[in-house]
Amino acid sequence: MKTMTCQQLGGACDLEFSANTFEEMAELSKKHGMEMHQKNDASHLEAMQRMGALMKNPEDMEKWYESKREEFETLPES
Repeated sequence: MKTMTCQQLGGACDLEFSANTFEEMAELSKKHGMEMHQKNDASHLEAMQRMGALMKNPEDMEKWYESKREEFETLPES
């Protein structure tokens, strides 16, 4: 199990997520983002706008995603 924060995953807070795979980690982050969107959390909405801009270019999005996957892989098991 590895741990990353919302902020490490492009979000706006220090909430920690723990998962066995990067795909699980991404899903936990996505779920949290949806919860924050429903709460109209300003800092998370701003982070989502940045991610939305990144998603407009599939190549940039792929590079970002792979860099986060690599970061996950280098983390120690917790």
